[in-house]
Amino acid sequence: MFDASLHYGVLGLARSGIAAAYKIKELGGKAFLSDLLTRDQIPSADQLCRDFACEFGGHTDKLLDCDVWIVSPGIPLNAPIIQTGRQKGIRMISEIEFGWQIKAEDSIVIAITGSNGKSTTASLIHHLLISLGRNSILAGNIGDAFCSFPIHKPGIEYIVLEISSFQLDLVHSFAPHVAVLLNLSPDHLNRYNGFSDYCASKMNIFRYQGPQDFAVLYLDSAEITRRDANLKAWKLYFSREATIAPAHLDGKFICIGQHRLSIYDLPIKGPHNQLNTMAALLCIQALELDIPQAMNSVKSFMSLPHRLEFVASVNGVSFYNDSKATNTDSVKSALESFERPIRIILGGSDKGEDYSQITDALQTHAIRAYITGDSRYKMQQTWLGKVPLILVDDFEECVRLAWEESTLGDNIVLSPACASFDKFKNFEHRGETFKQIVRKLKSEKEQA
Repeated sequence: MFDASLHYGVLGLARSGIAAAYKIKELGGKAFLSDLLTRDQIPSADQLCRDFACEFGGHTDKLLDCDVWIVSPGIPLNAPIIQTGRQKGIRMISEIEFGWQIKAEDSIVIAITGSNGKSTTASLIHHLLISLGRNSILAGNIGDAFCSFPIHKPGIEYIVLEISSFQLDLVHSFAPHVAVLLNLSPDHLNRYNGFSDYCASKMNIFRYQGPQDFAVLYLDSAEITRRDANLKAWKLYFSREATIAPAHLDGKFICIGQHRLSIYDLPIKGPHNQLNTMAALLCIQALELDIPQAMNSVKSFMSLPHRLEFVASVNGVSFYNDSKATNTDSVKSALESFERPIRIILGGSDKGEDYSQITDALQTHAIRAYITGDSRYKMQQTWLGKVPLILVDDFEECVRLAWEESTLGDNIVLSPACASFDKFKNFEHRGETFKQIVRKLKSEKEQA
């Protein structure tokens, strides 16, 4: 329910903040927009100034005149402006929470979070719903912001949301009918006061659910099962190890009740994607939709860019772009997705992770690690004498060296275990740069 009498402050003018501001305007409310970036650093600033009261280049006391703040997920909750707002008793919510408050009652929300696999699983669920002839939108931390859709109007049957921990930090009533927690592993430790706080943020996805709702959970994760005892929602587990789980692996088949899907029919590579598929199918089951038809529709799903994406083969050497692998757990999944050891390119901007978590996996699954970016010396200290490695600061030189040292049949995989902000705008920019380098290599070899 939207209250037009409230004065909203929108902190952070990326896509979710801008979408929330325009939704407030559409619903007849008032919004004041504020960003640390200067006016010339925000592409849409001129239009925003025509439509709203705005400030750029810093957050001022003008925000304190607002009743509610919609806080961008990019703003740390220990930022000075947040501390000031809390002292003044200002209510703070995320754009996800705001969208939940205003959405039409007939829309069913399916929300997905986890340290890894969120985008793939959310996209697969959306794909399955569309394949089953349902009206579905995909939003949140993937694609367009939640509030950019006409969610306040009846008629959207299903809303599939990819949700980050940052977006869950400021929810106060968000209660998806189906909530998925894929996994928990250390991530964003430069933002949270330790792994426990990060996990608590992820568990917020279930906080306001009731007995009529569903929680889809990874049974093989001790971090999840030690935290799920007090959930009010009906729990549906998926597992690679426990055949008692509603979704499990039986040899080479994914089983949902009596229904079976061969893992060889999955278009997405690796054991982690078998789990993502189980989670997606459990959502379909929770919604009481056609599981056999959904299993058939899995076969037509296309993998997302930058997630173990095949790029090209150059003189018998295959290149894979896994730029989205920004933590150690996702790198471990990449290492385990190939039948023979790979040449892996690692490194970027450090997020406070313990890289020793993948030492064993590198020893087992990597021919050599090629390390680049700001984290290269920390990685070197972790793996020196334990893993064959070489440091190359320049990204293109690193890719070329991996190719020069490769032999027929090798796989070269960019799977950084780091954020990208040392040299790139985001993980997409890093992945596209990697693909451009590979294509240039291929063109050079074809012309030679």
